[in-house]
Order: sequence, then structure tokens, then C-alpha cells
Amino acid sequence: MVKNIKRYRKDLEKEGSALAEKDENGKYIHLDFLPITFLLPADYNLFVEEFRKNPSSTWIMKPTGKARGIGIFLINRLSQLKKWSRDSRTSTFAAPSAKDAYVISKYIDNPLLIGGKKFDLRLYVLVTSYRPLKCYIYKLGFCRFCTVKYTPNTTELDNMFVHLTNVSIQKHGEDYNPNHGGKWTVHNLKFYLEGTRGKEVTDRLFDEMYWCIVHSLKAVSGVMANDRHCFECYGYDIIIDDNLKPWLIEVNASPSLTSTTANDRIMKYSLINDTISIVCPGGEIADVRWNKVPSKDCYGNYELLYDEELAQSDVLERDSKSRIGMTSLAMRNRDTKQRPTTTWK
Repeated sequence: MVKNIKRYRKDLEKEGSALAEKDENGKYIHLDFLPITFLLPADYNLFVEEFRKNPSSTWIMKPTGKARGIGIFLINRLSQLKKWSRDSRTSTFAAPSAKDAYVISKYIDNPLLIGGKKFDLRLYVLVTSYRPLKCYIYKLGFCRFCTVKYTPNTTELDNMFVHLTNVSIQKHGEDYNPNHGGKWTVHNLKFYLEGTRGKEVTDRLFDEMYWCIVHSLKAVSGVMANDRHCFECYGYDIIIDDNLKPWLIEVNASPSLTSTTANDRIMKYSLINDTISIVCPGGEIADVRWNKVPSKDCYGNYELLYDEELAQSDVLERDSKSRIGMTSLAMRNRDTKQRPTTTWK
């Protein structure tokens, strides 16, 4: 995912796309939703160069072949990385084998806190086609909270109950509550933010999350096997910082559907049911010659996030109408009456 997003940005730059615009510091204005990330051991020298620009920064390491928070740890010194690599006698970094490859990302050390605790979001995205891209967002996502209040103090870097939101880790904490499982629905988060930050700011935040989801999928669309009879439900992990900026942390293929609470079980049962309703509308048995487009009645708790064919037809329609003398203001007013618009579109 990381490599493809980087490639996607560069391709847009070569095309002169406004999406790849940068600010005076060289940061992407519209596509800056991924923390600085490297793959070790391949990108070790690049990582060291970046680390030395800000030696006091904290980084998080994740094994590429594991899940549920296993093997994740934080570092803030190069010596910690060399010790971990089991090769501190040399000046170069080397991992024993490919299975020990790690992703290392700059740690988001200013997360948005609720009740003093760090949390992230798990959003489910259903992709039924990559070329053209068509995806749906599940409205019943949830937040996962840590059980211990957050502190940026470096003495707590080893305390995973402070830094990692994975339920598989938090459920072993003394303060874990098995009734709610340390989870909040996305609806509750939205109500909380609307009450504390305002509706306009909250809507913009969710638009930005949808923006990063769509462009992350566009970034990999060229390398994914595209079969109109296949689908995938992804689990997106997103962290919001205290400036209400969303950061894409991880995308899970075939995310775990294990439930930890009664509400969790109901939600994931609905997720499976609604997914099947979209890919097999009407409960009909799938067939290799079958290429049906589901009606909105089949969406359940899903909503259409992006339809590339529809987006392209809208552009062509607007271009043709502008050529015959319609003003852009008139088009915007009419479009607004027909369907709600969002900033990410």
C-alpha cells in the first residue's frame, strides 16, 4: 500500500495534476494522509536519513506478516533499532530473513484524546470493482480505545496499554471493560465531535477520511487483479490527531470478524449480511455470466462511497453543458438540489 501510494503521488506529479500540489515545505497539500513510512530492511538508509532530521522523534515498528498488534513496538533511538536487528556489530542494518521485514512509520504523538485516552477508527470498505473503481463505506464502524490514559512521556514507550488500540492487547489490561469492549460507534464519535467542535468541522473531517480511502484505493487499482465477479471487504484503521487531521495507519484485507461484545457481534453479523446483499442482490445465486448492479435497497448499512464510472459521466455532462452556455453557478445550484455534495468529491 505504502509503495503504491508513493508511486501514485509521483505519477500525478508527472501528469501535472493539481492533486499533487505541494506547499513551501515540500509536503503534499491534498494527498498528505500517510505518516512518513519505510520498509525495513530495504529502506534502512532512507529511514536513518529521515530520523536524523529530527532525532527526538518517535517511530512505531510493525511486522509485515503479523496481526492483532503482535510484534509492534516503539523506538526513539537508532541504538534500539540496531539492538533489535541482532546485528549491532556492523554499521549497516540487516534482517535475518524476509519474514522479519518490518514497516516503520513516524508515530502520531499528538492524537486526539477523548477522556484522556488514545483511540483509532476501524472503518469497513467494500470494493466490488477496481477498474473502474467502485466502493462502499459501512456506516457502522467503531472506535477502539486504550485502557490507560495517553502520555507522550518517553518512559512509557513500552506500555502498550497507552499506545496500541488493538483489542487483542487491551483486553489483557486491568481496566478493560468486557461490557463495551473499549469501543465506541462512529455515530457516537460524530455526535461527540459535533457537540465539541461543531458540525461543519466534523463533516469536513469525515470528508477527509473518505478522501484518503478513495485515493488509497486508486493508488493500488493498477496493480490489483480486477475480476467483476470478485469483491473484497477491507478494514481501514485511521487515527485522528489533535488538529482533527486523519492519518491512514493500516489497511487490512479480510479483517477479523471476531466479536468481543454482544453489540460487536450484532454489528459484524450485519456487516456480513449487508456485504452479501450487495454482491448477491436479491439473494440470487452468483453466476460467472452475471453482472448485476445492486439497487439502493440492497445497501443495508452501506452507502456508495465512490463510483468512477458515475464520476466520469458527471464530468462529461458538466463539460457538455458548459459548452452550450450554462453557467457553473447554475449547474452547482441544480446539482445541489439533486444530490448532496461533499468536499472530497
